[in-house]
Amino acid sequence: MTKRWLGRLCLLVLLAGALAWRLSLYGGVPHATAQTARPAVPVTPGVVTAHDMPVYLNGIGTVQAFNTVTIETRVGGPIVKVAFTEGQEVKQGDLLFQIDPRPYRAALEQAVAAKAKDQAQLVTAKADLARYASLVGRGFQTRQSYDDQRGLVAQLQAAIEGDQAQIDTAALNLGYTDIRSPIDGRTGAQLVDIGNLLQVANNTPLVIITQIKPISVSFTLPQNALDEVRRYQQRAPLSVIAFGADGRTRLGQGKLTLIDNMISQATGTIRLKARFPNRDERLWPGEFVTARLVLRVRRDVATVPSQALQQGPDGDYVYVIGRDDTVTRQIVTVADVQNGTAAITAGLKVGQQVVVEGQFGLTEGARVTLRRGHAAKSASRQTEPRRS
Repeated sequence: MTKRWLGRLCLLVLLAGALAWRLSLYGGVPHATAQTARPAVPVTPGVVTAHDMPVYLNGIGTVQAFNTVTIETRVGGPIVKVAFTEGQEVKQGDLLFQIDPRPYRAALEQAVAAKAKDQAQLVTAKADLARYASLVGRGFQTRQSYDDQRGLVAQLQAAIEGDQAQIDTAALNLGYTDIRSPIDGRTGAQLVDIGNLLQVANNTPLVIITQIKPISVSFTLPQNALDEVRRYQQRAPLSVIAFGADGRTRLGQGKLTLIDNMISQATGTIRLKARFPNRDERLWPGEFVTARLVLRVRRDVATVPSQALQQGPDGDYVYVIGRDDTVTRQIVTVADVQNGTAAITAGLKVGQQVVVEGQFGLTEGARVTLRRGHAAKSASRQTEPRRS
């Protein structure tokens, strides 16, 4: 039995020796003839395009009526007519209210009658004065009576001038019984109803009219932007674009009209105001808006979707897709990012393809496959910035 085990052991030793000799003959364990190729990474591409990109500053502001008038009465009396509806657009001179005109018409007629009376007396007084003048020289009338008559003529002339002033006042008061709009604008809520007795001393507001075409937007910017704003404003009036509270809905475009003459020490901001035509009435008094002050426009600057940008130790970079569907890491200089679009001033050329989605796992020289579905179309659209 022992001999049998010894024989088997010798056989194993011989086999192991033969295997060792064979491995040494062929240089060790054979390597795989080819490494397994790394699969291509699916990515969404975007094209570098040239667009005009505005350089702007954003501020929070409020819409203000260009003019606001509180309508009050200048004469007392009951309201006999309301000639508008609430919220109506009115023109300058349109009738709004009418106060009972009869007392004021009577006062006007009385003033006219008083003037006519004094004019008749003046005619008689002047005739007497002429007679006295002829009689004084012949001694049939005293100098005293002549002087008295001349004074009477002068009094009547002054009285007529006073009568005319009374007529003018009465006519003015009669005109005030028709309360008319002093501006073009839109009426607010009607604050008094027909039949109410108005008194001048009470200063009762009747309706508020706001002029909204044109309209103003008042907004603030940090004080460190003042020098730049003034410098560009001196070259040409700057444009201001108003957006809704969401910062996306464009409401109108106007021109900067005011840079305030003082910086607020409490907030460190400067107040500015812009005028908007507001023909479509999309801006409304009291509305909060985002005011975008456009300083200048970069012409034909290279743009890519902002999601193509990556952060690295050397700054911003993108993955550029080559013709062989491999990617190259490219350092870029970003001038600005607006509405999902980045303006690139160095590092890219118009027409190049960059990776917009799918950068995770990419390395220099990695092979990619391009997705051409909805995501690619969306990325392509994002390269088109909003124009100012």
